[in-house]
Amino acid sequence: MKLTDKDKDILLDIVKTSIAARLAGRDFPDFQVESEILKEKRGAFVTLRKNGHLRGCIGYIEARKPLYQTVEEMAVAAAFHDPRFPQLNPEEFRQLSFEISVLTPLQEIRDIHEIEVGKHGIYITNGLHTGLLLPQVATEHCWDRMTFLEETCNKAGMPPRAWKDKDTKIYIFSADIF
Repeated sequence: MKLTDKDKDILLDIVKTSIAARLAGRDFPDFQVESEILKEKRGAFVTLRKNGHLRGCIGYIEARKPLYQTVEEMAVAAAFHDPRFPQLNPEEFRQLSFEISVLTPLQEIRDIHEIEVGKHGIYITNGLHTGLLLPQVATEHCWDRMTFLEETCNKAGMPPRAWKDKDTKIYIFSADIF
């Protein structure tokens, strides 16, 4: 999937417009997109940062809806429903930067050496425990492969070495991040 600069601009506009509409108490615009790529079902995350610090990040791992609709919903979810943060208020809006990560489909792996730090994100599951870290997280924190795996286990609420458990499944994915 190759997003054009125009596609990326449209998605970023959808993020900003959706959050601004919610903050103003207005109905969401009915976005009409022409790009076939934006109509494809894709998983995506929207990340909000305030003054460089995480302010919200929510997304769909799997392709459930057309990309432009996923981005619209995840923008609002990141701003108002991320349980780690209070709801966004109007004064914060101008201080935000916006990042979108459009995901490739998940690929289960058996060998951790398939994980390329900086290229792949990790999704890990074991029973009711699940955790996901986007590709850019490892790079931002200068983690090696092992630390990335252990931190993904921590995010899932599992011990750091739980990735070795025979019942743990590890998936990788890439993302177009902008």
